[in-house]
Amino acid sequence: MNLLDARPCLVVAEVAQSHDGSLGLAHAFIDAIARAGADAVKFQTHIAAAESSPGEPWRVRFSPQDATRYDYWKRMEFSEAQWLGLAEHARQAGLAFLSSPFSDEAAELLTRVGVDAWKVPSGEVGNLPLLDRLAATGLPVLLSSGMSPWEELDEAVALVQGRAAPLAVLQCTTSYPCPPEKVGLNLLAELRSRYGCPVGLSDHSGTVFPGLAAAALGARVVEVHVALSREMFGPDVPASVTAEELALLVRGVRDIGRMLASPVDKDAQARELQPLRDIFCKSAVAARDLPAGTVLAPEDIVLRKPGTGIPARLARTLPGRRLLRPVAAGDLLHPDDLGETP
Repeated sequence: MNLLDARPCLVVAEVAQSHDGSLGLAHAFIDAIARAGADAVKFQTHIAAAESSPGEPWRVRFSPQDATRYDYWKRMEFSEAQWLGLAEHARQAGLAFLSSPFSDEAAELLTRVGVDAWKVPSGEVGNLPLLDRLAATGLPVLLSSGMSPWEELDEAVALVQGRAAPLAVLQCTTSYPCPPEKVGLNLLAELRSRYGCPVGLSDHSGTVFPGLAAAALGARVVEVHVALSREMFGPDVPASVTAEELALLVRGVRDIGRMLASPVDKDAQARELQPLRDIFCKSAVAARDLPAGTVLAPEDIVLRKPGTGIPARLARTLPGRRLLRPVAAGDLLHPDDLGETP
């Protein structure tokens, strides 16, 4: 089944490097993400020798135990058997299993392991040979747009669509954490119009708010980074939500999905609420004792609960009408109390 059709909005929980190379911690993430109710867990598959070189600079020098960025990627590697174990655990927990490949070798490994979709990270959008390899599998492609200008993104989308692979393009701002003014919610509609495919948000804000806003705007995918605690080690933690916040995000996305799928007929809703309208709305009421034959003046009418008489909104049409019967002060006026205007 196409993963993009699994739900109105797919919630993807990104572990990234927050496992810090610990296989046990990676498995703990799967359990926490499943308990939070997300649809998918996503990792990153790094093979240092295939994607990096000893001269790769640090984005942020955060790891005193790794002399180089290359050493860090090396420490993040899992074996094929370990990846198989993670994928099996995810599916047993009811999660789709995703991992972003950062090299052809990583893509080959993940093909053997089995993924439910490909998540293309921002830095690989221009890597057309890798992108073509992924699209050729026919699996859904979630394309993150964080660092790409339109020209590069256009070319990548055309390649995937040319392969007829299911595609979702995700708005993403490569900023950790991303401030509200850089989230780019306006781009969801532009991406949808430009490419005619599902769109979503890959969020690095470290809060639930952009994801909820994106869901309300019709996003089909919401991806967030997750940390088991804000006290964890690693470069992704400041841009992550906690497991508890992930559960809140999932609940909000599900509720928003139900709201969007359930249009309300205003008149039908008002009819259903007539018993409450009778209690809370106001009616036209005699301001004083009024004998039969009285031609109503504005000062003869006040508005009081309940709403079972002539509705308050029609009170302004009553002055000039003649009473057919006497009405005591405080009594509701009814249509059969009134004759025509003399």
